[in-house]
Amino acid sequence: MVSAAAQAGVVAACVVLFVPMGLAGWHLSRNKVLFFSGALFVSLAVGVHLSPYLPSVPHLLAASFFNPSPGAASAAAASSSGSSCVPFLHRVSWSDAASAAASGGLGGGTARAWSWPPSLASACGFARLSRDDASLLLNGSWVMVAGDSQARLLVLALLRLLLDPAAAAAAEPELFRRHSDYRAAVPARGISVDFVWAPFESNLTRLLREDLRLAPRVPDVLVLGSGLWHMLHVTDAASYGDALASVAAAAKSLRSPLPVPPPHMFWLGLPHLVNQMLNTDAKRAHMNGTMLRAYDDEVDHRGLVRGDGGPFLLLDVGKLTQGCGQQCTGDGMHYDGEVYDAVLHIMLNALVIESQQRI
Repeated sequence: MVSAAAQAGVVAACVVLFVPMGLAGWHLSRNKVLFFSGALFVSLAVGVHLSPYLPSVPHLLAASFFNPSPGAASAAAASSSGSSCVPFLHRVSWSDAASAAASGGLGGGTARAWSWPPSLASACGFARLSRDDASLLLNGSWVMVAGDSQARLLVLALLRLLLDPAAAAAAEPELFRRHSDYRAAVPARGISVDFVWAPFESNLTRLLREDLRLAPRVPDVLVLGSGLWHMLHVTDAASYGDALASVAAAAKSLRSPLPVPPPHMFWLGLPHLVNQMLNTDAKRAHMNGTMLRAYDDEVDHRGLVRGDGGPFLLLDVGKLTQGCGQQCTGDGMHYDGEVYDAVLHIMLNALVIESQQRI
């Protein structure tokens, strides 16, 4: 029920705003530009007068955003729990899939499938988004993913979700051109997707400090990730940590002076490495469990991720690849498409939560 004060406010707003509008309507109607300008002013004024009495309007609009399907409505429900649900996004369960063809990735054994436990999905509203739901969520957005081959596989998962199967398959050869950038678009939704080949942390810092800082627009969603090349060619966790600190500082400077909402920032963590399956002697020598743990520790303690005061929400690829298991990889480093599909949906559900909180 609307309170008496709210009813009085509505009546007063109507009298103050619409009576003068009606008296001036005949004159305004002679000039269409003036008429629509006046209509716009009145609409804004109505909003200003009524907003104290209708504080739930933004929430109603936000809730309607995901009405098109049950899956999207479930995702929008995550906003009711807010940031308290974010730490549970990675709590997925793995099971054997019905068919090996279902994995669509680089694994060498039985295909696996992931899901959120029903109780957690219900409590937090987590959901796998359909193509329509994901397109609606990212409508008009610029998504940039920069990093190494792990980042490229995340882009592949995104394209497989946004595009029809034939279009996604046609995009793969260009996406997987060795050591190159890639750009795709979904014109019907105004979505742009960029992959930037940036295997070293210095590449990411340059991207943030030079390319994006000087650009007229920054991405709406920014996903960065690196470390595998540093581990192989430098093999020094402390040096990696110093490089991550530079990335974090550059990302924070990108966020601070902007007059528009900052990008949603995600950090793509390192995968679990199966040392005996790595395909070169150099990889097996340098990319072992001890080094991986040291590199992961630098990610957690260099002011990069939010748990350590940083700007990036961690996409914990290591946890997901461990959950999927050794049967999900053919080379000990790159995993089945199902893993990157899980990473993608964790990111999308985090976007749902963050978007609701920004309203």
